Amino acid sequence: MRTLGKPLLSLSILAAPLFAGALLLQVENPSANPEAVAKHALLVVQVAACRSPEKTTVTASAEGVMNGTRNSIPLKLMPLSKPGTFALARTWPEQGIWAVKLVATNPDYKDYATAVVVPLDKNSVQWAAVKQYFHIPADAEVDSVLNTEQAALARQ
Repeated sequence: MRTLGKPLLSLSILAAPLFAGALLLQVENPSANPEAVAKHALLVVQVAACRSPEKTTVTASAEGVMNGTRNSIPLKLMPLSKPGTFALARTWPEQGIWAVKLVATNPDYKDYATAVVVPLDKNSVQWAAVKQYFHIPADAEVDSVLNTEQAALARQ
């Protein structure tokens, strides 16, 4: 009996998330989505929730440094025909260093959020540097992405 205890406990801990459901947020290149291309999207955003997907809220903001000043600009997501899918077009200034912060929350997933911070180099997404979070990113976390981007631009 004692030899079965640890494996069963481990199995129950690993299986718990399967029954709890998931709240997922991902970003994609819009080039494969004609509807997003027609809306001049820089990103396609997909959100999925196993429980009450209609309660999920996605917020977007452009986070950046322009003329030495930190800025945060709320962004509008454009719904696409596939449920839970949105297009995001560039509506923030060209000057400065920017990242897009996306956060998905759902009241059925208490104390949990999923987020993505997408660094940009002028008008292109730095796909290799996209950061995924399983909480709302703190300002310091977003700043670290911006500082990394600023350092990369300084090397060029």
